[in-house]
Amino acid sequence: MYVYDEYDQQLLNERVAQFSGQVARYLDGKIPEEDFLPLRLQNGIYVQRYAPMLRVAVPYGALNATQMRALARVAREYDKGYAHFSTRQNVQFNWPALEECPQILADLADVQMHAVQTSGNCIRNTTTDEYAGVIAEEITDPRPYCEIIRQWSTFHPEFAFLPRKFKIAVNAVPGADRAAIQIHDIGVNIVRNEAGELGYRILVGGGLGRTPVIGTEIRAFLPEEDLLTYLDAVIRVYNQFGRRDNKYKARIKILTKALGIDRMRELVEAEWERIRDGEGKLTRAELDRVKKHFSEPAYKDLQDEPAELTSARSENPAFARWLQRNVRAHKKSGYAVVTLTLKQKGTPPGDITAEQMDQVADLAEQYSLGELRSTHQQNLVLPDVEQAQLFALWQAAKANGLATPTLGLLTDMICCPGGDFCALANAKSIPVAEAIQVRFDDLDYLHDLGEIDLNISGCMNACGHHHVGNIGVLGVDKKGEEFYQISLGGSSAGNNTDEAALGKILGPSFARERMADVIQTILDFYVDKRIAGESFLEAYRRLGHAAFKEAVYGPAD
Repeated sequence: MYVYDEYDQQLLNERVAQFSGQVARYLDGKIPEEDFLPLRLQNGIYVQRYAPMLRVAVPYGALNATQMRALARVAREYDKGYAHFSTRQNVQFNWPALEECPQILADLADVQMHAVQTSGNCIRNTTTDEYAGVIAEEITDPRPYCEIIRQWSTFHPEFAFLPRKFKIAVNAVPGADRAAIQIHDIGVNIVRNEAGELGYRILVGGGLGRTPVIGTEIRAFLPEEDLLTYLDAVIRVYNQFGRRDNKYKARIKILTKALGIDRMRELVEAEWERIRDGEGKLTRAELDRVKKHFSEPAYKDLQDEPAELTSARSENPAFARWLQRNVRAHKKSGYAVVTLTLKQKGTPPGDITAEQMDQVADLAEQYSLGELRSTHQQNLVLPDVEQAQLFALWQAAKANGLATPTLGLLTDMICCPGGDFCALANAKSIPVAEAIQVRFDDLDYLHDLGEIDLNISGCMNACGHHHVGNIGVLGVDKKGEEFYQISLGGSSAGNNTDEAALGKILGPSFARERMADVIQTILDFYVDKRIAGESFLEAYRRLGHAAFKEAVYGPAD
């Protein structure tokens, strides 16, 4: 895990002091609202429906136990005793007082955490696979490249006020994409060319929101040392040509579509040729410096399937089910990767209490070498667990409501905070999620359904990524009333080789009280029509959209 040096810490401390002064002047009436807006946004503060929301960066999802305890302390002392993990792998606090935010940021700076550029029209937190560095199938550990992007983009003077927010994701697993790179402004896929050289396939112009777009390849292979100069070139073109007159048409996806990918590529390549051998070119020394922070820990020499594990699995069906869903293979013999699900019935997806955060920190120290990860699916991962300790870990996690054996299943849904908190939302998301959790709480039924991505957004900003849910739910406003539109067939690629796809709207929207029934109708049709071993997405693609629409709305007139 990357550890700040004196320069990193100095930059962070200076930013905290600077923002503290800005908040004080704003509260004294010396900075007008319109001038304070970009300042608070680039320090992670939104003004939501009832209170400010503070978004804290979790770079590429990496956390340690000390940092988790610091987040728990913030939740306990400055908020209402809980926090929310988002699809960007960040953590959000919904109830801090604005005047206390500078002290919160000072407390977080003590553990090398911050809220810099988690909001605003700048380069946001770079994300990657939550299993990075601990699985055998990846080409290389993507975290050093994410860290390099983080250092390059933080406080980048040229990109502090882009036409719109900008998001980058990095993937390093062939045939899978848990970072959803195809729906980002820039997607970086780490690859090897025919000569075995490490480099990147670059996608550009992806994104969700009002105009969902799947990213397009702009360069098939980029040499390893050219990462930053090429990113620089892409964003310079966007900064120069991106629209600023209409925020709904300001994303790079709109520019790429307007120009066409060939013209976009031509502009980027021309700019890159001008700067590719400049100061931004990565040296081997710099690559090695950052990579040293992500060297392997001192793993023990262990064997797979120790007796403690095999006996506990055979004697405890509930434990065996959790192993099947929430535990995956580690690259080192005798170890496992464990996901702690933040999807307990009655709790908004992604929410975690201060007490649970402290407990997760304890679990990380006791079972996972002190480290953990946040995920795109709003869960937490313990990356380095000895297989012999899995049963003890499961017992402790289960006691704390963190071992729901539903990873990847229907109720492991993505859900934004929606109208309960967000001033932008058209409808509430959390009550819909809760209704689905209550309706579909039979584990045997969920496991029989198999993997289904259910994503819920409260508005077209798509923070819940509804466009790429196998089943997507979007809150809409109808003359002041909350209704919900359903889409089917979306995919962000995930754990399989399917290409990303945007869901197709099923038909007219539904009132909130009907949502669980409608989801049930969709699932009943799938169960009735599926063939052996067929997933929901596979069945949808085979049967076609019209068949599902007729199942829900009846035959067309």
